[in-house]
Amino acid sequence: MLVVMNRDRLGMMTSAADRYGDAARLPVGPKELYFFNHPQHAKHVLADNAANYHKGIGLVHARRALGDGLLTSEGELWRKQRKVIQPAFQSRRIADQAGAVAEEAVALVDRLRARRTTVVDVPEEMTALTLGVLGRTLLDTELGRFPALGDDFAAVQDQAMFELASLSAVPTWVPLPRQVRFRRARRQLQRVVDRLVAERGAVDDDRPDVLSRLITSAGAESDPGVGRQRLRDELVTLLLAGHETTASTLSWSLYLIDRHPEVRERLHEEASRVLGGGLPTFEDLGRLRYATMVVQEAMRLFPPVWLLPRKALAADEVGGYRVPAGADVLVCPYTLHRHRDFWPDPHRFDPQRFDPDDRTERPRYAYIPFGAGPRFCVGNHLGMLEAVFVLSLLARDLVLTCLPGRPVVPEPMLSLRVRGGLPMRVASR
Repeated sequence: MLVVMNRDRLGMMTSAADRYGDAARLPVGPKELYFFNHPQHAKHVLADNAANYHKGIGLVHARRALGDGLLTSEGELWRKQRKVIQPAFQSRRIADQAGAVAEEAVALVDRLRARRTTVVDVPEEMTALTLGVLGRTLLDTELGRFPALGDDFAAVQDQAMFELASLSAVPTWVPLPRQVRFRRARRQLQRVVDRLVAERGAVDDDRPDVLSRLITSAGAESDPGVGRQRLRDELVTLLLAGHETTASTLSWSLYLIDRHPEVRERLHEEASRVLGGGLPTFEDLGRLRYATMVVQEAMRLFPPVWLLPRKALAADEVGGYRVPAGADVLVCPYTLHRHRDFWPDPHRFDPQRFDPDDRTERPRYAYIPFGAGPRFCVGNHLGMLEAVFVLSLLARDLVLTCLPGRPVVPEPMLSLRVRGGLPMRVASR
């Protein structure tokens, strides 16, 4: 099973759901994984009894790659980190940043139009876009001057998943090619973080962005060395989580839109009617209803956070099943979002499932693209605004089509990426 997890993680989870139903114990090397695949199970583990479940297999191993940032930290440290960055994601501040998101989206459209080649790699372009948005909205800086950031984070993700598959049995100093790439990427990311901090420290101001808040928090640590390390861990985690999930969502959305021309045309009609020839504003977000539905359905089929691993601190019972203390517990949005009891024809792309006028009842925890409970993604509103704005502007002004004959395969890393990229042909409307 350990070999299967390394080779085909999505296949392993899908097979477990198909074969065993809503609960299963899966042997993986020396471990047993407790897999739960029902909305009530997800609610119990992620929300109702969340205090009993810390981050589990995969994210624990990712700590060696990412350090103790918001994604991997626990307990009082996590609560402190969340409190520091939460104000940057308040609704009022996101509304204030809508203009910057729209400008970055228009710049993307202009870049794609101006490319000498009509074929572009969509994940690469979406990564550049989301890093640009992240820099302007949360860090008040230009991240485009660090063109290797996307590749560095790919190396970090590759290492984190290797840590999972090997259960951290291989020391990082072993000169495997991926570990050499990881060590180089980690050094480069630390240089980027140090530069951002040094630049902000050279300016005497009090900005309300995340970078300033993290610098202030780190400066309050009694041990300066601990403060510096935590600042680096937090910024590396923010840079990764702040761009990767939205880039993945946009990539999968464009792939699905190309496979459904009727969706593309409806998106084009809505964007042209709502936006005219101008930029979207925060007030337009509520009027871009169909684009919102498309993003939601894309995240159902390809949730950017495809797996939510936890470790039980004390013995528990989930849906009538006994979970021993120390057990590794898995909730998998990828399989939960395709559960036949809650999603008719679950593998079909159908944005109408999320029509706000539809009265279809389904359990709240049947759909958890941003996680759930106390660790619900802090950046969910900014991510949705960004994805809706970008899809609307692309649909209004361009047509992107996949190259024939090229397979499109999901790659379950820390986020659910497109393996090997997604080349698409670009044409103007």
